[in-house]
Amino acid sequence: MQAADVTKDKDPWATVEWLSNDELVGAKELLMVRATIDAGGSHPFHRHPTREEIIYVISGQAEQWVENEYRILKAGEMALIPQDAVHGTYNPFDEDVTFLAILSPLSGGKPNIVDVSEESPWKDLREKHNRPKTK
Repeated sequence: MQAADVTKDKDPWATVEWLSNDELVGAKELLMVRATIDAGGSHPFHRHPTREEIIYVISGQAEQWVENEYRILKAGEMALIPQDAVHGTYNPFDEDVTFLAILSPLSGGKPNIVDVSEESPWKDLREKHNRPKTK
């Protein structure tokens, strides 16, 4: 995979650059994207019922939640999200955050993402921890 081969999409939560999947590189088990969340943006609480995930920060910093705990991740730091664990990546900071999201297995079946950001307790969890608002 070279820079010219990368497929870029704009999701509601981030700019996503597809780096590894079956179509691009013939991967059978690994899905990898490079995602950039704008300053003040987020990928709110969700879960992957059929996949586990690693989030590895390349630049900037992220408020990374896994279930009801969070850490501020900086470049070179990562979080492991177990299969079906609720998690969210928030960027309440003044600069964009770019990270790799590596998920496995590639063909996990449907649904591969479930948004829970408007469900209790997730919709109020950040406020209970006095975290700044994001978009």
